[in-house]
Amino acid sequence: MILVMKHGATTEHIESISNWLTNQYGIHVNPVVGTGTTILALVGDTASIDQDALLRDPQIERITKVQEPFKLSNRRMHPHNSTVEIAPGVVVGGEKLVVMAGPCSVESREQIIDIARHVQAEGATVLRGGAWKPRSSPYSFQGLKAEGLELLHEAHKETGLPVVTEITNPKNIELFMDKCDCFQVGARNMQNFDLLKELGQTRKPVLLKRGLANTMEEFLMSAEYIMAGGNENVILCERGIRTYETYTRNTLDISAVPVLKRMSHLPVIVDPSHAGGIYWMVEPLAKAAIAAGADGLIIEVHNDPAHALSDGAQSLTYDSFHDTMQSLRRVAAAVDRTI
Repeated sequence: MILVMKHGATTEHIESISNWLTNQYGIHVNPVVGTGTTILALVGDTASIDQDALLRDPQIERITKVQEPFKLSNRRMHPHNSTVEIAPGVVVGGEKLVVMAGPCSVESREQIIDIARHVQAEGATVLRGGAWKPRSSPYSFQGLKAEGLELLHEAHKETGLPVVTEITNPKNIELFMDKCDCFQVGARNMQNFDLLKELGQTRKPVLLKRGLANTMEEFLMSAEYIMAGGNENVILCERGIRTYETYTRNTLDISAVPVLKRMSHLPVIVDPSHAGGIYWMVEPLAKAAIAAGADGLIIEVHNDPAHALSDGAQSLTYDSFHDTMQSLRRVAAAVDRTI
């Protein structure tokens, strides 16, 4: 339910209504202050609220019901675009597109620091890399785990780049807290609700990837789990879905970008590397993402893709990443964005 306040409604009156709703009905009230209008987004069981009594309030303009099950991530509850600050000056959802780049897996100190320096030189503002790697096969490289996390932190200290890395187990949250700037929840864990609930208790940004075959509503409901815990710093990531096509690793659902932008106020980025699964597809898919309105990209880059321990086929070399970034800057300029 949304209460739209009249123009000129006082702060004191808004606080009074909010406190009354919380005390009377146990409702969480989320005020959203716009340039001319303030709305109160009510989250909880609103069925028992006496709407007629509320409409008698001289400072309430109208009441609107929200039918969708996701409330906090719903654009109707929060009409203006949200931004998420990963680190000082690195804001996802602002005018500047954010590029996160790095290897699928951290393999050694020399590797991750060398890659960090190269992607930073090309304009990436966030370092991505996997320490814990959930893999389809139990015999595949599973990552360096705690050691990999330490190496990512070393790369951060060497370059100043904030770090985004995947977490798979809620028991590891404390270990991650001081070693990364943004949690990544992978596609396989999009509906790991125990993990999402625990991440909701933190205030560190969460990059949430869409599952292999999940609907937009299911995706936003997963975001809702995090936000319901009090952590509103959620970034949505479209990374391709499973279809009948086998030529590519996944199928990039480019329509997810405008759809999510319409349904939600949360920033949206795209992962062209996992979507296509082939290095030469990364650039065209990334261009399409920017043209569709994405707020950023997460791209896999490796110093030696042919010998990468995971996902070498979709990783860009330093030279191809340079060429891709040059091309993406031209597309960004065409849609009045910068990288």
